[in-house]
Amino acid sequence: MATVDECRQALHDLAAKLAANAEARGRLDLDRTLACRVTDLDTAFHARISGGLLVDIADGDDPKAKIALIAGGDDLIALIQGKLDVTRAIASRQVTVKANPFDLLKLRKLL
Repeated sequence: MATVDECRQALHDLAAKLAANAEARGRLDLDRTLACRVTDLDTAFHARISGGLLVDIADGDDPKAKIALIAGGDDLIALIQGKLDVTRAIASRQVTVKANPFDLLKLRKLL
């Protein structure tokens, strides 16, 4: 079972991965707040997606976030590490993403 620290580190790893790939992928025109809720650990993180980068990662939920990612700790880590396919995870309800449909289309470019 994943820990809060492992989930936090996974988000920071994702931020570093996005930053490293930003130039090759081009900038993503998306500026939204993100809440990442880890259900089995009863914890949450929040951040901002800006220009294809994940910035300002902090502990705590943001109930007004425009995008919410909801998953168990192990699923979150597997998703970020690329061991869990995002489409299958959403289809099987291992992971839930709450966002408007246009944001979801843009988010696909990040993953």
